[in-house]
Amino acid sequence: MRLSCALIFSFALAGTGAASAAGLDAPHTIHHSRSQHLVETHKTHHASAHATVHHSAKAAPKATAKAAPKTATARRTRHSAKAGNGAATIRRASLHGRRHYYGERFTASSFAGADQFSGDITTGEDPIVRQAAIDALGDMNGTAVVIDPSNGRILAMVNQKLALSPGAEPCSTIKITVAMAALSEGLVTRDTMVQLPGFRMNMTQALAKSNNLYFEELGRELGFERVKHYANEFGLGELAGWHIQGEQLGEYPDHPIPAAEGGVGKMCSFGQGVSMTPLQLGAYVAALANGGTLYYLQHPTTAADIAAFEPHVKRTLDIAKYVPELQDGMAGAVEYGTARRLRASFTELPVFGKTGTCSNNGTRFGWFASFSEAPQGSLVTVFFLEGGRPTFGPRAAELTGAFYRNLWDHNYFINKPVQATASATPAESTQGVEQ
Repeated sequence: MRLSCALIFSFALAGTGAASAAGLDAPHTIHHSRSQHLVETHKTHHASAHATVHHSAKAAPKATAKAAPKTATARRTRHSAKAGNGAATIRRASLHGRRHYYGERFTASSFAGADQFSGDITTGEDPIVRQAAIDALGDMNGTAVVIDPSNGRILAMVNQKLALSPGAEPCSTIKITVAMAALSEGLVTRDTMVQLPGFRMNMTQALAKSNNLYFEELGRELGFERVKHYANEFGLGELAGWHIQGEQLGEYPDHPIPAAEGGVGKMCSFGQGVSMTPLQLGAYVAALANGGTLYYLQHPTTAADIAAFEPHVKRTLDIAKYVPELQDGMAGAVEYGTARRLRASFTELPVFGKTGTCSNNGTRFGWFASFSEAPQGSLVTVFFLEGGRPTFGPRAAELTGAFYRNLWDHNYFINKPVQATASATPAESTQGVEQ
């Protein structure tokens, strides 16, 4: 009888916790029927709008069905409400030789010695920024890239061997590219309530809590061709740097992963099938921070490079009016969501970010990409960790908080002059088809 009661209690817990589990910042295999309705919030009623997406292989035209006009902008705290207890069923599934489940065993180490920084070329880096990043990383196996979003200059690149590698699965950081694609297509606004199995939520909540079901639904509504189009526009699948020696190329596939492995939905919830580099992610977040200018990143390595530095624009993205829509969710991630560990050590400036956690072949990846706001100008950071169980996105966010604390304690933001807008002209690419 005691055993039966325990079983009943455990089943009850499993039922009520399904929806919240779907929002964890780690990949889960979740089976549900596809919802085709996006629900717009209003003061007196809820209206459902079915979004039909038509796409072609050559170009990504605007969606034929637009979301209803957005509601008035709500305070950020409004979005901290929980999405509710859904009845989504979570199952352990075998995905074509690949598994994601809580009992996963890791063979990689999350820790490394100080020699992981020994091969770095530091001539053109800001010594205060670099030391702050090194101190924040400590003995964690990872890299930190810090960018000035006003001109694309890399202020510090710690553990350059890893930073310039072919990259890894972007995990849930892919969500900020999918969210911008959906906003650009008019599929949703930040306030549009998307109906999911047993609950519903809007973009701000989904970004803050890193909800996989929400972004799987957006991915299916957008379709692979649109998703790929925007990912490529935002710099995925091409080199991010301007003649940065040793930079390798991440990959965005030409076809969706098989439906048996989750299809475009899984590509949009945690980037399965995609390889992204820290530089690619940093360049895109820099474009968010500056309102739409996608710069080639530059890493001066000689005195001559420093003297001759001038910004090079890769392309201008038409995203400025959508950045505030995205920004609410990225702020929510730091304030009450998956990146809230950052605020344990740093609260002096607004920080907007997105975590990512996933694993492959015994190695776990932990991402956190962010930008800050200060009168002296923004900073963009990408912390990318590799290892075992101690490695995950919220830990990368925590290290980012330590980085900002280090800068603050060294009066970096006080001593830095108020930043002027950089002037730049579009650059002609000389890097061939890989661009």
